[in-house]
Amino acid sequence: GHLTATKGGRVRYVPLTRRLAAGLEAAQPGAGKTDEVLKRDNGRPFRESHVADLLAKVAREAGMPPHGPHTLRHTFCSHLAMRGAAVSAIQVLAGHQDLLTTQRYMHLSPNMLDAAIKLLDAPRIREAPRGDIVETLAGAFTSD
Repeated sequence: GHLTATKGGRVRYVPLTRRLAAGLEAAQPGAGKTDEVLKRDNGRPFRESHVADLLAKVAREAGMPPHGPHTLRHTFCSHLAMRGAAVSAIQVLAGHQDLLTTQRYMHLSPNMLDAAIKLLDAPRIREAPRGDIVETLAGAFTSD
């Protein structure tokens, strides 16, 4: 799909997962081939206020507290981060100009933090390549 109504007035391409593209195509034949990916029953595009109303309705029906559209952005960025996507890729996909904005959107679960620290407990799979910072530091502490 394409987004044309970014805050900065930029046009940007947003790739879709195959599953999402197939779902959009099934729900609205031709979806994903136009500038407006999501359309209301009357053919007009969804606006942020429509999405907010829809999310509030779904949350109410599920007995959950309401959340706005930005919750979806936080979830999107967080899930990509927890699956190991590069921060710079998440930044581009989220349409953020500033990496700090992206980092504010990424929230890691406690399990992900535990898994990250366990990486330091794992045995090294290979020796550090020549010129690695470890080799450089080790050389600094040897006496000749």
